[in-house]
Amino acid sequence: MSEKGIGGKPVVFVDSWTARYEYAVGEVAGKFMDGLKRKKILATSCSKSGLTYLPPRAYCERSFEKCDGWVEAGLEGVLEVATVTTIGFQGSPEPPYAVAYVRLDGVDTAVGGYVRGLDLGDVEAAMDRLRMGTRMRVEFIDQPQGRVTDFYFVPA
Repeated sequence: MSEKGIGGKPVVFVDSWTARYEYAVGEVAGKFMDGLKRKKILATSCSKSGLTYLPPRAYCERSFEKCDGWVEAGLEGVLEVATVTTIGFQGSPEPPYAVAYVRLDGVDTAVGGYVRGLDLGDVEAAMDRLRMGTRMRVEFIDQPQGRVTDFYFVPA
C-alpha cells in the first residue's frame, strides 16, 4: 500500500483521540494513594528478596512471592532518566514540561513524576540540569487528593 496520494503528495489525516477511563485502584495502589493524601510516599517490600518497590507492587519480580511489607520512601533520591516534552497531551501540563524517573532513598526502583523548578525555555540548558545521577527532592501540592500528580520533583 502506498502512502502517496494524488499527485504524489502524502496523505495526512489530522485527528484527535480522547481516552477517558475509570478503574479500581485495588488494595496496593489504594494504600499508596492514601499515603499521598498524607504527603507520604509508600513503597512495598519483599522480605524474601530484600527488594523495595516504588510504585508499590503486590508481588516481587525476583522471588515471585507476595510483597509482605510497607516502607516510607525518602523524599530525596537520584534521577535515573528525564525528558522535556514540547507537545501537549490532554490532562498534562502546558508544554514544555519535564518528566523524570527518580529512585528515592530507601527503595530499589524508580517512580515517575513531573519536574518543576526549572526554566524550560531553553530545553538544552534544562536537560543539562536533568542529568542521570542528579539529586532530586519530592515536593507535594498544598492539598493532596491521593493522585500521582500530588507530588513532583525539583532539583535538590
